[in-house]
Amino acid sequence: MAKITENTRTEVREIVLAFFAEECEADKSQIKDNTSIIKDLDGDSLMFLELIEIFKKKYNLDIELKTIGKYAVKHPVETIGQLIEMQMLIIELENRLLELEK
Repeated sequence: MAKITENTRTEVREIVLAFFAEECEADKSQIKDNTSIIKDLDGDSLMFLELIEIFKKKYNLDIELKTIGKYAVKHPVETIGQLIEMQMLIIELENRLLELEK
């Protein structure tokens, strides 16, 4: 579990944008919060899993993929902005993510 700072937000945003720019061969400057991961970037769910693994290592997170999966079913991610916000929750709450449902 990590405290979210402005530096964390900036770092996560940068990692997400660079990841999708490289994986989807897109111009990073054209990727915005409202960019659709599937429609605009031709991304997929495997990319999301890859990103989770990157952040798990970077922030030494202890979170199970099934926890993220259960949360994502009720809170689907379609845009870059939504993905960044979900990643912030994962970093901050780890396995307590599902407590948001209560």
